[in-house]
Amino acid sequence: MQNRKLGRTSDHRKALLRNLATDLIVHEKINTTEMKAKELRSVVDELVTLAKKGDLHARRRAARVVRNVIADKETGKTALQKLFEEIGPRFAETNGGYTRVVKTTVRRGDAAPMAYIEFTK
Repeated sequence: MQNRKLGRTSDHRKALLRNLATDLIVHEKINTTEMKAKELRSVVDELVTLAKKGDLHARRRAARVVRNVIADKETGKTALQKLFEEIGPRFAETNGGYTRVVKTTVRRGDAAPMAYIEFTK
């Protein structure tokens, strides 16, 4: 399958997907365009698979993608810690299909089809 370019250069696209993946881990549901959500699905599924492994090498590979953002202000837990301590164990018995994309409306300004992406459990 060929990656979607999303009208961006490769470094801009990589940064966009990193930011969206981090936001999805922190908030567990985000609203974006349908094409971005479909492209983000594969990135996040790989991150959850790494979180299910849970070893040091998997954590370092996931740290290449996930931004160092505080996910929970009360506990001071980062997005990477939330991925490995909460989201990974949640899908321990599931093989793939960790996210769902639900189409919503069209954006008023440019009529882009919108959707939200969320974790299934």
